Amino acid sequence: MNEEKKKFLNALYLPLILVVIMWIIRIVESLFDIDLGFLGVHPLSLEGLPGIFFMPFVHGSYSHIFANTVPFLVLGTALFYFYRGISIRVLIGIWFLSGLWTWFGGRESWHIGASGVIYGLSSFLFLSGVIRKDNRLAALSLIVAFLYGSLIWGVIPDFYPEKNISWEGHLGGLVGGIIMAIYFRKSGPRPKRYSWEFEEEEDDEDEDDAYWNKSNANVS
Repeated sequence: MNEEKKKFLNALYLPLILVVIMWIIRIVESLFDIDLGFLGVHPLSLEGLPGIFFMPFVHGSYSHIFANTVPFLVLGTALFYFYRGISIRVLIGIWFLSGLWTWFGGRESWHIGASGVIYGLSSFLFLSGVIRKDNRLAALSLIVAFLYGSLIWGVIPDFYPEKNISWEGHLGGLVGGIIMAIYFRKSGPRPKRYSWEFEEEEDDEDEDDAYWNKSNANVS
């Protein structure tokens, strides 16, 4: 197995496990005709507080979880592939901030689903790539903007005709991703440097050391 393939599989590992857990919960609900919506966030209530951590695992229907599966896998794998050193902390931060925002500012209802985390991953990957000025990450940012740019409409109240869409969770995730991108702006991947850049630096150093740039040089 080559190094890139191994790196990709390692990046896919945790996002895939989380998605499998989501699907197991959805299937269990369906098979046993139970509703685990109480594991979601219920704003400003003690019983809804655990939902800050459990909300992304619970989905209201198969169409709901289908809609979240591919974006979560794609964006989660991108996070763990390009940001290995900080990926766990970024994911936990987005996960927590999305749920916390919903708990404080959501409507009087149960909020479930991984959409908030998806919004957070999207905003983190986009902004972080812009901040770092890395060609690879800039390309990733453009891909994220192209594929998931329309997600921005999901943070606008009542944009969707369905009233059960948690725009508060979407907004919380979006803000959480921005916070994580700014907080970790000096951590994580660094732009690749190429041989000619080192050669240019060496030329500059030679120029600085030249005798005509030395103010105290002895001239005979």
